[in-house]
Amino acid sequence: MTKRIAVLGAGPSGLAQLRAFQSAHEKGADIPEIVCFEKQANWGGLWNYTWRTGLDQYGEPVHGSMYRYLWSNGPKEGLEFADYSFEEHFGKQIASYPPRAVLFDYIEGRVKKAGVRDWIRFETAVKNVSYDADKEHGRFTVTVRDLPNDRTYSENFDHVICCTGHFSTPNVPHFDGFDKFPGRVLHAHDFRDAVEFKGQDILIIGTSYSAEDIGSQCWKYGAKSITVSHRTAAMGYDWPDNWQEVPLLTHIDGQTAYFKDGTSKQVDAVILCTGYLHHFPFMDDDLRLHTPNCLASNDLYKGVAFVPNPDLFYIGMQDQWFTFNMFDAQAWWVRDVILGRITLPDPVALAADVAHRQAEEATIEDDYGCIWYQGDYTLELIQETDYPTFDVEGACQAFKQWKGHKKADIMTFRNNAYRSVITGTMAPLHHTPWKDALDDSLEVYLQN
Repeated sequence: MTKRIAVLGAGPSGLAQLRAFQSAHEKGADIPEIVCFEKQANWGGLWNYTWRTGLDQYGEPVHGSMYRYLWSNGPKEGLEFADYSFEEHFGKQIASYPPRAVLFDYIEGRVKKAGVRDWIRFETAVKNVSYDADKEHGRFTVTVRDLPNDRTYSENFDHVICCTGHFSTPNVPHFDGFDKFPGRVLHAHDFRDAVEFKGQDILIIGTSYSAEDIGSQCWKYGAKSITVSHRTAAMGYDWPDNWQEVPLLTHIDGQTAYFKDGTSKQVDAVILCTGYLHHFPFMDDDLRLHTPNCLASNDLYKGVAFVPNPDLFYIGMQDQWFTFNMFDAQAWWVRDVILGRITLPDPVALAADVAHRQAEEATIEDDYGCIWYQGDYTLELIQETDYPTFDVEGACQAFKQWKGHKKADIMTFRNNAYRSVITGTMAPLHHTPWKDALDDSLEVYLQN
């Protein structure tokens, strides 16, 4: 096959795409030339921790939003690779809420086994992707910068698969008084170490998963108090005594934060857990995805093929309950379109599919509906390829149990265990309760 495929990013989505093509090749298929461009010096995307914030050593925006001491905030049984179980990787079943280092090791294990590292050009930042419909072959031009050598060059490709994620460009609101606040104001993207806030009164703005988890991290590592300010509704969990939820911040005067209900609080630092933007500045205007963070993204047929130009694909752009295994389902499906195993319909049908999915999402009433909606979507793609099917219903049930455990006690939910939907094996309970597990290294975690 003479086609050339550009994969942008070597995080979980990009690595899923590489594994998908390698799997087909392993079974005897003729596959295209695959070139993956990765800005960081190693694979893993957000799971590749860096202490850096702002700009990296080359002046590039730091991609990572990962912080020290992060543990999975959902059960690993909901994200397990169908073709590479935790038991295969670690040689035993492990507890259900792994820290970052453990999940990174697991992600890396599969792609090391697949032998796809040579397909990746590391420390190479994508600067522009354009499309020329008049060219006979290689209609996409991808311009990149070789960062160590400070060299810019361009190559042509028949398809581009964007796997750069959407948890790297922070959404940063403005509040009056930030410019004179004497403490630290930062977005979750730049949060690295909860120990920094030990003994401090912390104000968190937002009710996303990062608000919940960063607040919990600060509590765990000794913050004096946690105040969470919400725009629409409180998270409503049974928080510790030094944790309170308040309406939206109106302004800050000195170190005093004022809220919509008329209350106020002295704070030492403000952490904005206000979400991220889908941001693709390297894409030409006619190729750039514009979508909010939702289950049925704008302009993506089957959640992946870009309707205005279906030779372009975006992986992992949805609001996520399912993660690694959904990225796999998407990557296998995209691979099969490129290999000619799946035929895309006409433009009218492409757009109709998007509208149908968005109309279905609009009828969802609660988080449980979201879980099963995304589970059904993942299964739909799996059934159209040779990706190993797995107990998607079981994964949905694990997520449902997880939600119940959080409602019962938000600070102990990680102490529970679930059954693998791949191997059927029950996870052991972790040797140390989450709040007492201050060492999150791979070696300590695996001491079950």
